[in-house]
Amino acid sequence: MANSKRKLPTKSSVTENSTQDKDLPRTTTESTEINPRDAKTSNLLNHFFRDCLGHDISNFSSLSHFTRWLQRPVDGAALGIFRLLYGAAMLIDIAEERGGGQLDVRFQDPLHCHFPLFNGMRALEYPLMGCVYLCMWLGAWGIMLGYRFRISCLGFLIPYWYIFLLDKPTWNNHSYLFGLVGFLMLFTQAESYCSLDSWLNPRRSRCIPYWNYFIIKFQFFVLYMYAGLKKFSLEWLSGYAMSNLSHHWVFAPFRQVIDPEMIDLLIVHWFTAFFDLSIAFFMTLEKTRLLVTPFMLSFHLMNSRLFVIGMFPWVCLAEVPLFFSFDWPRRLTSWSKRPLPQSKDPAEQLSNPGILARLRTCLILGYCGLQLFLPYSHFITKGYNNWTNGLYGYSWDMMVHSYDTLQTSIQVVDNESRQVHNLNPYAFTEYDRWTKYADMAVQYAKCIEENLRRGEPEMAKNISIYFDIWCSMNGRFQQRSFDPRVDLLRAKWSPFESTSWSLPLLNELNHMRPKLRTIETEVLAWNNYSDVIFVADFPGLTLTNFISPDLINCTLTILEGNVRYRNERDLEAYFLTAGKSIGLQSNITHLVTTIGQKPASYLFTYTNKTMLEQEITIETKKEETEERSILPLWQEFQHRVTNYQQFLGHMGNCLMYLLYDVPIPPVAKERD
Repeated sequence: MANSKRKLPTKSSVTENSTQDKDLPRTTTESTEINPRDAKTSNLLNHFFRDCLGHDISNFSSLSHFTRWLQRPVDGAALGIFRLLYGAAMLIDIAEERGGGQLDVRFQDPLHCHFPLFNGMRALEYPLMGCVYLCMWLGAWGIMLGYRFRISCLGFLIPYWYIFLLDKPTWNNHSYLFGLVGFLMLFTQAESYCSLDSWLNPRRSRCIPYWNYFIIKFQFFVLYMYAGLKKFSLEWLSGYAMSNLSHHWVFAPFRQVIDPEMIDLLIVHWFTAFFDLSIAFFMTLEKTRLLVTPFMLSFHLMNSRLFVIGMFPWVCLAEVPLFFSFDWPRRLTSWSKRPLPQSKDPAEQLSNPGILARLRTCLILGYCGLQLFLPYSHFITKGYNNWTNGLYGYSWDMMVHSYDTLQTSIQVVDNESRQVHNLNPYAFTEYDRWTKYADMAVQYAKCIEENLRRGEPEMAKNISIYFDIWCSMNGRFQQRSFDPRVDLLRAKWSPFESTSWSLPLLNELNHMRPKLRTIETEVLAWNNYSDVIFVADFPGLTLTNFISPDLINCTLTILEGNVRYRNERDLEAYFLTAGKSIGLQSNITHLVTTIGQKPASYLFTYTNKTMLEQEITIETKKEETEERSILPLWQEFQHRVTNYQQFLGHMGNCLMYLLYDVPIPPVAKERD
């Protein structure tokens, strides 16, 4: 009929038609209803998504469409290979960074101090901890082989997170990553390929929902993106975090054309920041994926040589194939000739996603939001903020901060007799991260008190414990991390309040870092055995420094501020201002007190007399070092085998004790 009007398609029907035939641009019959400029912009954006990401933008237009997109069936082969490699990496990781090789050192001694996230957590007795590791080890085997996959994941994850949360000093970003990936895999169908479960049940579908891939790839996406964001700061881009890395053999080709200092700045710091921030985007885009893959592989292989970071580079390498086709293992091996069902368009898979599918999508989005929020949630957990923000691990600030601890002293004061006892800082722990974090410092002080009550109950009735710790971050002055006048047994700490006795980083002295490098270069040029220490202190505090008789030509020079100096033999005090110097005697104690209203900075220069007299011996050791292999793969393999044998031996000792009461060999440890 001439007067009949064509009915305009609804919004839902336009979306459905466009997703079923992606090559057809959207059209409309009434230009008055849709602005042509808006339609052109929409088409351009849609073409961009198709060409670069391989997906239609309409898949993200609503919760229903996004659910269909996540639920579409894809081949599970690539995820199955990742599961196998992840499980293999965890089998090695358990003996190394999870501490399996040092199981006796960490858990056999009842006086060993732990630093749990929740104060109520306690380590089990040593034989039971051996069973915990055995459960985690068997779970990792099950993940790798794909046998009883859900049970294996639980058997691995529960001990893993228990051990992880039990000791905050062992935390790092990749250990946190391993736990998250294992948790995510628990909900996937990663056992659908290359697994005993699929072999025992050949009727199992080879297709899995796409969200199985999406959630794991998103976790690695966050890893790279946030690592880059944290590096795009003045702290990293100034080039002080990773110094002298250019002298490593992996940078030998670059040293032919670039100065070592420029390698440290341009490649180690600037390029790494750009790489971390952009690589996940480039790996997601189809047009750039093949181009950047060699950079991704080279980056992680170089990291495996530069740093001792366990399985982290290898897990990241195992994740790279997830960005490629889902069925690449089948096409590579041609083991299966049975064709897979063609994956239809998402709009055809779930015309009306059910409530469970929508709920799953909401949970996935909630998890993604949580991972995006946590690295910047430090305004909530203020008690964990010290020189850096938040607990070390979930912030993805990898390699941004490097520390150099000069001196650590612990004084135990008997408040009744006023006697002062100096305690070996590492008498009850082998970790040192407690020297930088207030929450762990309080935990260590209370653990020391508890251990002293066990050994000397009379002395520990009324005591105070003081920490005096000096360390430097990213090439700054050596400075105190905590107020040495505060009794940590009575110090106030809350996870949601700032810690008043945690001394701030002296950022007002950052402008002097280039000058410190210049001075250090000049002092080191005096001879092979001269050195310099840069110190900054707060007003009213005194540095007590005993100079060893092995040191000669010792000098104190003031850079900024005012100090009062004296030594234990001479009661006369000397007031020193900026630019003044004074010679220091060896084999006595020197006291430097900062006076005035602002911090003082100064330096000590000295020459090591003992090293000077042993010059020939030192040169011989240097020659032996130069003869070492630059790629000691065989030595590393032997070390890992030895460590694994120790780990298996520890678990065997625990089982023999529990089953047959066979005595466990004691571990020897000295305490001062």
